[in-house]
Amino acid sequence: MRMLFLGDVMGRSGRTAVTERLPGLRAQWGLDFVVVNGENASQGAGITGDHAKALLAAGADCLTLGDHAFDQKDMLSFIEQEPRIIRPLNFSKVAPGKGFRVFEATHGRKVLVTQALGQVFMKRPFDDPFSALESVLKTHRLGAVVQAAIVDIHAEATSEKMATGHWCDGMASLVVGTHTHVPTGDAMILAKGTGYLTDAGMCGDYDSVIGMEKLEPLRRFITGMAKSRFEPAAGAATLSGVFVETDDKTGLALRVRMVRVGGRLEEALP
Repeated sequence: MRMLFLGDVMGRSGRTAVTERLPGLRAQWGLDFVVVNGENASQGAGITGDHAKALLAAGADCLTLGDHAFDQKDMLSFIEQEPRIIRPLNFSKVAPGKGFRVFEATHGRKVLVTQALGQVFMKRPFDDPFSALESVLKTHRLGAVVQAAIVDIHAEATSEKMATGHWCDGMASLVVGTHTHVPTGDAMILAKGTGYLTDAGMCGDYDSVIGMEKLEPLRRFITGMAKSRFEPAAGAATLSGVFVETDDKTGLALRVRMVRVGGRLEEALP
């Protein structure tokens, strides 16, 4: 199976890049399944129902969220109506929506998608991501219950993301980090066959401070004082993410490649 994961969609620029480019990439690369992290799609904080609809209509089979899952209040109800949106497993126990689902890809193949939040350096305490993921992955075994499994680890610390990758090795097709908006260069296949990338980066304008217009973040770093709200940068966006090709029999990764298309970053293709 040929699958694509795109990192955090950042504001209007990121949404536009996904909606304009993803349909063509899906056809060109022969993709069987696409996951998009929509965490920051609406003004850089959460995602609205309308923006979720646009990303799904562009060719995403599933959207994952993150710690800003419900910053846009309509998502509290919309997520209950739209099963293709996954919120973190270890979010509040009373949060609406689901932390994992099994989807159908081309030729009837089953794909598990799940997401967990890290604990290190995060502003709010979340439940243990390792035990949350273990219970899901062990009941949806690769090559048996599902033909592929994708884990989005939404975390600040690269060490925690790497630890999650090794923890899931052999139980997932792909473990990919999100949240920090900067793509890492360590795409690889782990010892037991799981594809891995510490951070997918963002789908957004990289002439920015992690997707935000530069002036206000710079002011806060330099003076320690805030003057205005952060606003998403509006220049041309780079689609950043990771491509993985898997073996249907085992569900494990055969090939993993970083993806960067458009915008300011150097191009990287499957």
